[in-house]
Amino acid sequence: MALLLLTSFIPNLNQLIPSLIAHTGNWIDVILFGVIFIETGVVIFPFLPGDSLLFLCGSLAALGNGAINYGSLVGLLTGAAVLGDALNFEIGEHFGAYLTTSQKFKRVMKPAYLQRSQTFFKKYGHIALFLGRLIPIVRTFVPFTAGIGKMHYRDFAIYNILGGFSWVTLATGAGYLFG
Repeated sequence: MALLLLTSFIPNLNQLIPSLIAHTGNWIDVILFGVIFIETGVVIFPFLPGDSLLFLCGSLAALGNGAINYGSLVGLLTGAAVLGDALNFEIGEHFGAYLTTSQKFKRVMKPAYLQRSQTFFKKYGHIALFLGRLIPIVRTFVPFTAGIGKMHYRDFAIYNILGGFSWVTLATGAGYLFG
């Protein structure tokens, strides 16, 4: 039941945000943080609406009605993206070998997605963490792949922070300017 609610609620979050702001007040921050954190942090949820959600939040911040402060929004969602990718990296590092050979995991996540991410990571190296943020689906698998590949956490953290900030700033900034 909870999974059904989650899978029907989350993809439609873009349409629900304005009314959520009106009815939940500051809880909207928790909801937005949660969606971005889960999209980036849990490898089986790449379908969550990260880019469109960030764009929408930026456009709502541009309204200037005080419901969403742009600076706070960027800080909050950058934190969610960075922490989410850090979790995803840890999952890849500690459980990646098991998960990628598990039939249950393969049923939930297409091996082609993981292969695409691995190819992207091999081609671009560390910079893939930065560039991968801009590509849906790949964004979720690149930190997982970095964890599987035992990338040094310090290197990962630098690109994770730069990539997370850039992704959130570009997507919300586009929403702010054009929304």
